[in-house]
Amino acid sequence: MPSRFFSSDSTFCLLYPISLYTSCMKNQSMIANRHTTRRQAALRRLGQIGPFLEGSLCSFQRPGCSTPGWHLTFKQKAKTRTVYVPMDLVPEVKQWNRTYQQLKQLIRAVSRHSLALIHGHVANRRAANRSRGLMRR
Repeated sequence: MPSRFFSSDSTFCLLYPISLYTSCMKNQSMIANRHTTRRQAALRRLGQIGPFLEGSLCSFQRPGCSTPGWHLTFKQKAKTRTVYVPMDLVPEVKQWNRTYQQLKQLIRAVSRHSLALIHGHVANRRAANRSRGLMRR
């Protein structure tokens, strides 16, 4: 369940407490290696992410104006939606969008290291079974 919900006209951010994830993932039988330490570091950085916004911020030429206008385009229920972004909110929306890109990179890093832990566990188990088989002979 989300701990906080921020809402303004078209901005929605869900922030989850990082302890919810790390408490479930702490396993005493797991040996600390580079993948566990890097995954834990990425999870800590996830907890520090601020407001974010999914979508593409695009400029467009307004008729009769020298300064461009800005639209935010995003998907909602499999449909593309476009929202006008007022000029005074453009820098803030750009930052939210950059934060979202960082969030996606962190999620990919956590997934990559978790997958590496699974592969390592399987390899370690197979090696242990092979060594047990050699010792029985």
